[in-house]
Amino acid sequence: MKLNFEHHQTAHCENGVASNLLLNKGLKLSEPMIFGIGSGLFFVYLPFLKVNFAPGFSYRPMPGAIFSKAAKRLGIKIKREKFSNPKEAQSALERNLNQNIPTGLQVGVFNLTYFPEEYKFHFNAHNLVVYGKEDGKFLISDPVMDYTTSLSEAELEKVRYAKGALPPKGHMYYPTYIPEQVNIEEAIKKGIKDTCKNMLAPVPLIGVKAMRWVAKSIPKWAEKKGTKVTNHYLGQLIRMQEEIGTGGGGFRFIYGAFLQEASVILKNDELKELSKEITAIGDLWRDFAVDIARVYKNRNSKSDIYNNLSKSMLHIADLEEAFYKKLRKAI
Repeated sequence: MKLNFEHHQTAHCENGVASNLLLNKGLKLSEPMIFGIGSGLFFVYLPFLKVNFAPGFSYRPMPGAIFSKAAKRLGIKIKREKFSNPKEAQSALERNLNQNIPTGLQVGVFNLTYFPEEYKFHFNAHNLVVYGKEDGKFLISDPVMDYTTSLSEAELEKVRYAKGALPPKGHMYYPTYIPEQVNIEEAIKKGIKDTCKNMLAPVPLIGVKAMRWVAKSIPKWAEKKGTKVTNHYLGQLIRMQEEIGTGGGGFRFIYGAFLQEASVILKNDELKELSKEITAIGDLWRDFAVDIARVYKNRNSKSDIYNNLSKSMLHIADLEEAFYKKLRKAI
């Protein structure tokens, strides 16, 4: 049982699953377009939520939010299901495959047998597509990989029921309706407005204010928790920024590609200039990650390094705040 499904590699799993599932239904949208319409650009700091013994940092919204928002803005309907019983979850998945429905799954990364060891850690918001079953193994299209692969029934059950923060609980999803015509111009505008609203939010947990909270916390961690714990926290921060399928720079490069596409569709040259601006900010995020990596590996001899990292992040936050204000005006 192998469905007619095209695998395309992408930078981020949720965008890639969404793009590939929609393409399978005849709607061609690029990964950056899904990301931008779904308001994927984000920043959140959850100091009370521990992931791998470090605070919760994320450069994206909650799992499923990008695809759900993009679908709503495009008039697409998605069915989502969770199962308390793993056997029911497998039966439901196999029923979909028998009905020729490639199906998206939320899974944990740590026990994915095809992942390189250096990419395995306890992160439960990964996404992939199951598009068939042969010789007792489920056929897997994981968009962050350049090839398709497979998992046994036991292996798939293990990642679908991973424990820890944001447990998937057998979560599966798939589009059930796609309109003949989609209003992509209006969807783009809604996506941009929502991104600006989130990133300029007045609460300290999300957006630019959350960035400033993290930045100001770095020297405090060093003072109160010591070098080892601080470096572990910073390592988690750049892992979420550079390794969790962001395309680098905490998704800023992907968002730049979205604005470039949007500028053509909306005939808005200002978006093209703002595309260059967010890409330049992405470069600063990447420089910030390199500086942290040097500290983490004890290769940085700069004095007062934690204060310097704090200042770098505060500078990025200032640039981002100015960027979202200009972007909000541009549309």
